[in-house]
Amino acid sequence: MSKLLLLIAAALAVLVFEGLALGGIFFNPLIYLAFIIGIGYETLYKGFKALIQLNFKSIRLLMVIAVLGAIALGQYEEAAVVIVLFTLAEELEGYGFQQSRKALSTLVDKMPRTARVEGKDSPVPIDMLKVGDILLIKAHEAIPADAEVLDGTSYVDESSITGEPLPKEKEAGALLFAGTLNLQGALRARVLKKTEDSTLAQIQRLTFEALERKSKTVRFIDAFAGIYTPIIMALALFLAIVPWAFFGADFRSWFLEALTLLVISCPCALVISAPMSVYSAVGKASKLGALIKGGLYLEALGKAQRAAFDKTRTLTYGKPEVTDIEAFNGYSTEDVLACAAGIELFSSHPLSESIVAAAKNRGITPHEAKHYESVTGKGAKAECQICSSGHRCLGNMPFVQEEHPLHDAFQERVTKLQQEGKTVVVLGAQEGAVGLIALSDTLRPDAKPTIDALKSMGIAPLLLTGDQPASAQAVADAVGIEEVKSALLPEEKLKALGENTLMCGDGINDAPALAAASCGIAFSALGSEAALESASVVILNDRLSLIPELILLGRRTLGIIRFNTVLAIGVKVLFIALALAGRSSLAGAIFADVGITIIVVLNSLRLMR
Repeated sequence: MSKLLLLIAAALAVLVFEGLALGGIFFNPLIYLAFIIGIGYETLYKGFKALIQLNFKSIRLLMVIAVLGAIALGQYEEAAVVIVLFTLAEELEGYGFQQSRKALSTLVDKMPRTARVEGKDSPVPIDMLKVGDILLIKAHEAIPADAEVLDGTSYVDESSITGEPLPKEKEAGALLFAGTLNLQGALRARVLKKTEDSTLAQIQRLTFEALERKSKTVRFIDAFAGIYTPIIMALALFLAIVPWAFFGADFRSWFLEALTLLVISCPCALVISAPMSVYSAVGKASKLGALIKGGLYLEALGKAQRAAFDKTRTLTYGKPEVTDIEAFNGYSTEDVLACAAGIELFSSHPLSESIVAAAKNRGITPHEAKHYESVTGKGAKAECQICSSGHRCLGNMPFVQEEHPLHDAFQERVTKLQQEGKTVVVLGAQEGAVGLIALSDTLRPDAKPTIDALKSMGIAPLLLTGDQPASAQAVADAVGIEEVKSALLPEEKLKALGENTLMCGDGINDAPALAAASCGIAFSALGSEAALESASVVILNDRLSLIPELILLGRRTLGIIRFNTVLAIGVKVLFIALALAGRSSLAGAIFADVGITIIVVLNSLRLMR
């Protein structure tokens, strides 16, 4: 900031010199040279270096030529104005980027430098923590590493990661994340990851990597700037020589027009218009609790026309509870649940976890199962070591029906439960269907408002799920989605995705679809390495309603980039035309260039509000 203030003071001084010069009052050239060298030494050095290397794409080379040309004409005050205001413009660019990155860099400040470890007499540097170390975390202390609570209860502020202001209750078994703040009670917790592998470290790494992933717009502007500078230099050379050499025009006046052309053609504002907007938008998303992995995906959000949603753990909480257990062919409900739980012990699917939990809550011991075989998107097979006929098939009705006959009354019962919005898991054996387990998941309260918001924005929502048609339709009706594709295998979801389509899922079971979509959004992904790595956008809190906000952010970003680009090109084209007509001025050109840069910086920073 002190350098910026110094440059502002220097700019005011040279502008005073310029005004006095217009009134015929000049100072010793050494005073102007002091400003030129003292303020612009870095630009001059890099410009001369570019000249030696014949790097005609360098913006600073344009400035060096303009300054040397003005000095050669004896226009020392003009040379001082050019170099000082150019340096000020560059500093303003740097300040803008610094502000837009601040939301990301502050994550580092949340981390403590040391941690209290059980059995250690003195605090341990956090980079020396090992997996398995027992942390002792007092109230109002930052949590030094990802850990699992062993003892104690407290509330933890996770806003540094999720953007959510409300603290989360933590007790034994709960996860703690590095960089969050323990608000109340003392906690005893086991380290799960080294500091460099923590969720916070992953978010930081992925965020700063994201800033290197350029959108199509940024890549186009970079490519344009690469050919733009040499063309301008050739045009300036033409302007300086041709009128004088072929038409007998005054060399001094046309040489000054050529210098003006070089100054106004400096593409600073054009080059920074897109990346600064992206930086600001990514920083804003970080504050909201979302990680956008680069300008490419920010652009995809802004251009989205459709949004596809998975059902479980996206529109619903993903914590289904067993509501019905029914037995057939001489089996008891206890047998059905015990056998199903024994098979589901091998799976990490949300339905599997719910069935195992239901058995535990009822005091039922799961049957021992062997030769487990998972069939993706359908169910599983196994040999039950307790039941009389060992082979078991567990999953959705079509899957079980492939191996075991299901009578009409049973199928009607399954359909009726599905029409109630329940997911039905069928247990089949050699004698046919021996039982069913119905589960119901709770719809997120913000699911319908989110879908309504998307519709109002012109985004068409659709539901893509592996669940059966009746269950899927019940959820779709509840939230207001008209287009439903159900009973899909993970790879089949890819075929339903079109151009400019977002895919919103849990980031675990939807990896192929998330990768194939224009922009894959992983929801409820905090603590999930798979989600952090696979998705284009990761929502780190439980706010489904953040999706419309991110789409609006993408649209605003594209709008600001377009405005900045059109403004920068428009003003430059105007001054280039004036220069070619011999009606421009060097002072006017530098004022215009700095003015555009300031407008672009301030306009881009609006995205952070």
